Amino acid sequence: MIDISVLYCGLETPSTPHRYGRAITQIDPPEHQRMKVARSAAERRPIVVWNTTRTCNLKCVHCYTESEAIKYPDELTTAQGKALIDDLARFKVPALLLSGGEPLVRPDIFELAEYARSQKLHVVLSTNGTLIDRATAQRLKDLQFAYVGISLDSAHAKVHDEFRGMQGAFNRTMKGFKHCVDVGQKVGLRLTLTRHTCDDLDGIFDFIDREGINRACFYHLCPAGRGVDLNAMDHETSRNAMDTIFRRTRQFHDEGKRVEILTVDNHCDGPYLYLKMKEEGHPRADQVLDMLKWNGGARYSSGVGIADIDFFGNVHADQFSMYRKFGNVTQRPFSEIWQDTSDPIMAGLKDRLPKLEGRCANCRFKNVCGGSLRARAEISTGNPWAADPGCYLTDEEIAGEPV
Repeated sequence: MIDISVLYCGLETPSTPHRYGRAITQIDPPEHQRMKVARSAAERRPIVVWNTTRTCNLKCVHCYTESEAIKYPDELTTAQGKALIDDLARFKVPALLLSGGEPLVRPDIFELAEYARSQKLHVVLSTNGTLIDRATAQRLKDLQFAYVGISLDSAHAKVHDEFRGMQGAFNRTMKGFKHCVDVGQKVGLRLTLTRHTCDDLDGIFDFIDREGINRACFYHLCPAGRGVDLNAMDHETSRNAMDTIFRRTRQFHDEGKRVEILTVDNHCDGPYLYLKMKEEGHPRADQVLDMLKWNGGARYSSGVGIADIDFFGNVHADQFSMYRKFGNVTQRPFSEIWQDTSDPIMAGLKDRLPKLEGRCANCRFKNVCGGSLRARAEISTGNPWAADPGCYLTDEEIAGEPV
């Protein structure tokens, strides 16, 4: 996750200490929104994504879990979920992200969230937003969810509804978003970067501005689940999309608007931002490079700083790597599975730089990017250590002495 607002514009957020090793100096967020400062990125415990259910009321074309509106058997029970939460709390994970499917279709989701909060866990919800009425939004607020991320695929209702497989999904999603805003629940949008969204990025930023949205995360596509059938963006489209994201983020900042803009799942965004800042003569370019080095990009992401636990309790390196499991939390605690490096892939993820191949192996930004998303590389090539095909940096930009 690359925080464009923090790096490019100097905005500090509750997540800045966890992401870049810097204490917050300009804001004082509520306790349940704070994330602790780690001594180093390598020593961070993982943010855990728990796919609490595979069931979903929508059928999105890019769903990595291929979820549908059916009941799936053998998902973790409430008791098993609480035992998992106990272990995560003891392991001191920095955050628990409740995802799906659609987590709000799980009948005990608020019981589980309340239990997690009782264990002092930082709790986040990832949802399509269509099931959030005023009462649900108030309950999220009362339970002190640190953040609610709502997925959106377009500023245009027709396009969003086509992506989500439901007519009227856009209107329901926006109502859910506004209910969260009305009760004071911190909320933001999650958008997947596809050719559709990239064709209308300025329109999406206009929409963010018009609707008073103060946080938006742009996710680079990983071809997993139903998303494997979507055409990935070419490198020129990716670069143009990032240029627009940088430009509009800076515009928000210059206009005095506190809007958090982040990109996710392509760590070459960091070096690309640094190169842009150097080209502009930005006074903080070298500081940003230091922050990116501390973060380490993918080097401390999947298998280190990010983990996934699926609906059945299987542990994965991240939510896009469900093709490989390292154990099951009903048989061994997550904390034990996560630290077990007897599996060569888990061991490799925890020390991946020597294993990277191709362009990633010889890239001067290897310590900054860390080889980006291993799942995308493996799904695309069959080799977990191959170069990430999503990297849009040129051969000239990655050549030279390591930074």
